Amino acid sequence: MGWGTVHSRGKNAAVVALAAFLTLPLGGCFFGETFQRGYVLPDGALEQIRLGASQEQVLIVLGTPSTVATVSGEAFYYISQKAQRVASFLPTTITDQRVIAIYFDRNRRVNRVASYGLKDGEVFDFVARKTPTAGSDVNFIKQMLYTMQNARVGMPF
Repeated sequence: MGWGTVHSRGKNAAVVALAAFLTLPLGGCFFGETFQRGYVLPDGALEQIRLGASQEQVLIVLGTPSTVATVSGEAFYYISQKAQRVASFLPTTITDQRVIAIYFDRNRRVNRVASYGLKDGEVFDFVARKTPTAGSDVNFIKQMLYTMQNARVGMPF
């Protein structure tokens, strides 16, 4: 192996290394990013919440709620939003937003579990698989979902 062979191999390696280094900043342009904001529901956690479970059991399994409300009894709300940006020069798109609602009776026992999101622009309960009827709770959920969708607080644009 002569000097010319070693020199051209070193030169080729330098060119490849320089090309790889220069394309690194472009990696964000071609590989999407996913953003999670708010509550992250652990896998299988919702299935652990049974009717009749105590508030304390819910807190152990799901943790502290995003917000608590008194509607017709007490309810814990766990709010989350996922968004994706396909390329760094494109805007962020919301891919999913949920409000997990755990409803309690007067004895502080679970009497209903719901996972609300938007389906075709309407509030939809993915646990019951139906669009809930109108009421103060549904209006509250709808307001939370639409506010989250329009605010995009903390999400890159």
